Amino acid sequence: MLNEKLLRIYQQAGVDALYIESDFIRRYLSGYYATDGCIILDGESCKFIVDLRYFEAAEKALRGTCVEAVEGTIITANELLKKYHTIGVPYPYTDLERAEALKSMGLQLKDCMPALKAAMLIKTDEELSLLQNACDIAEDALLALMPQLKEGMTERDANALLEYEMHKFGADCPSFATILAFGPNGSVPHHETGDSKLKFGDIVLIDFGCKVKGYCSDCTRTFLYGDDGKHGEFKKAYAEVLKAHELVKEKLVAGMTGREADEIARASLRAAGLDKYFTHSLGHGIGLLIHEFPRLTPKSDEVIENGMVFSDEPGVYLAGEYGIRIEDSCYMKDGRTHSFMHKTDRNLIIL
Repeated sequence: MLNEKLLRIYQQAGVDALYIESDFIRRYLSGYYATDGCIILDGESCKFIVDLRYFEAAEKALRGTCVEAVEGTIITANELLKKYHTIGVPYPYTDLERAEALKSMGLQLKDCMPALKAAMLIKTDEELSLLQNACDIAEDALLALMPQLKEGMTERDANALLEYEMHKFGADCPSFATILAFGPNGSVPHHETGDSKLKFGDIVLIDFGCKVKGYCSDCTRTFLYGDDGKHGEFKKAYAEVLKAHELVKEKLVAGMTGREADEIARASLRAAGLDKYFTHSLGHGIGLLIHEFPRLTPKSDEVIENGMVFSDEPGVYLAGEYGIRIEDSCYMKDGRTHSFMHKTDRNLIIL
């Protein structure tokens, strides 16, 4: 018998069966992760089809759940699909070649992503616990890294230490490629971590996170490696970014749209004459993917509701000079915004 979550997704999809190959959606539906395999979900059962590389582990992991491990390959899946007429596949995560192959079998395809998105938007208590764990580990790792930073080390060196610390504290892997920028490199919001060497007086920007059982954390901290007395304007801008960041936590409430959330931070920076340097949106959803829904952007009409998880990350970037971003992973509960981050200081730190 299907559990409530799977049955609701199936019913909302309005198809004979869902067919899922995407790894993070398979994990969401089953709780089990494999780099290959597929799921077939209908109104009576949920089958996770894996080949012999994964079958033993899958059978063990899924024992006692409503998901059945089935040994087989894509040929097995095709045979099982023959009894259906309309198949739900997540269009954004289904490649064209596979879609055409399914159509050639006489199957009609329908996008089931709306039903999946509706379920994934609202996190369960278990999901929130995993997200909190991932955030705790990320902050612990940053606190462990800071005293290890030394003049002359490269961005790559610092990145390797940070990722080591995240693994040491229990992370499965980084949530994404860490953005670690020394000095003016921080003015590129998605700087590619490289060989620049740390110098006294450098501004350091680190955007990082880790995964715990697939669930992501996302955090950015900006600080000074020593104070050379040359960062007066930076410090003023930092105070304004921090003000915008904290205003979001204070003023963003359930029922507001992503556009309204973004405007809280943007208006604050506008009042300080810095909004033109805020070159990205306020935030994004976080879950099994580092960028999920809801979107907190100037064009988003998505309504923020209890149980949703998202980033709060205003920033200011002056080309060739410096970048500032302060980011927490947050969640909506009891109509208010709460941060998962409780260990690292958001005020300007000078090492």
